[in-house]
Amino acid sequence: METMRLFIAVDLSESMKAALIEAQNEMYDGGVRGSYTREENLHLTLAFIGEMPDAEPALEALSGVSFTPFELSLEGLGCFGDLWWAGMRASPALEALARRVRRALADSGVPFDRKRFSPHVTLLRKARGPMPGIRIGEASMTVDAFSLLRSDRGKGGMIYTELGRFPAAPAREN
Repeated sequence: METMRLFIAVDLSESMKAALIEAQNEMYDGGVRGSYTREENLHLTLAFIGEMPDAEPALEALSGVSFTPFELSLEGLGCFGDLWWAGMRASPALEALARRVRRALADSGVPFDRKRFSPHVTLLRKARGPMPGIRIGEASMTVDAFSLLRSDRGKGGMIYTELGRFPAAPAREN
């Protein structure tokens, strides 16, 4: 049986991607080598599902997740071993969205990686060299949707295909 590799993520705005690409360029210019994340693959993972034979159970589970739009801002750089990332400013709304997504998956019996949610965007894998003294540029965006994505290995790296998009509920007027 053929399976597909699935994850749930927030797509980033063009301005946020531009700030991340600038940081990657500074790393590269500083002599850091490794596998840089391509611009079209920059995203914020809410939950990693992994291999599934069918996306339908995840799509159904996620269709019930509701949230209102919220702001997301870049903040800081860090690493998990040789994986380097850009962090996000603390956001109760982002934490709540990740909890809702994960609860919907769990309630529907869709398996996912239960590691603690740590909001970050992967910039570089297999990093070699010292982390240059750079700062991540200021960038913010409004999160108004999240997506279920399929990940396939292609000739030039990973190819992500959106299988479903889940928009936020409109913000209520006061």
